[in-house]
Amino acid sequence: MEVLESIESVFQLVVQYGILMMECVGVIILLTTAVKSIWGILAHDKSVRLTLAKGIALALEFKLGGEVLRTVIVREWSELAILGAIIVLRGALTFLIHWEIKTEEASLK
Repeated sequence: MEVLESIESVFQLVVQYGILMMECVGVIILLTTAVKSIWGILAHDKSVRLTLAKGIALALEFKLGGEVLRTVIVREWSELAILGAIIVLRGALTFLIHWEIKTEEASLK
C-alpha cells in the first residue's frame, strides 16, 4: 500500500511539473509574440495581425494542454466542472483565432 502511495505521489509531482512547463511555455510564446507584434507595428508590417493571431493561437494550445493535464489530478467533480468550462472557453478562443488567421491570410493574398 505504501508503494502505491509513493507511485501516486511521484505521478502527481510529474503531472504538476508538466502543467507548470506547459503554462510557462504558453506565457513565453505570448510575450515573445507581443514583442514581435509591437516591433511589427513600429515597422509598419502589414502582416502584424496575422503574426499576433498565430502567436496567440500557439500560446493557447500550450495553455489548453496544461488544462488537459490538470484533469488527470482532479479529485472532485466541482473542480472537473470548472476545468471543463476553462477547456471549452479556451477551445472556443482557439477556434475563433484560427478562423481569424484564415480570414487574415485570405485578405493578404
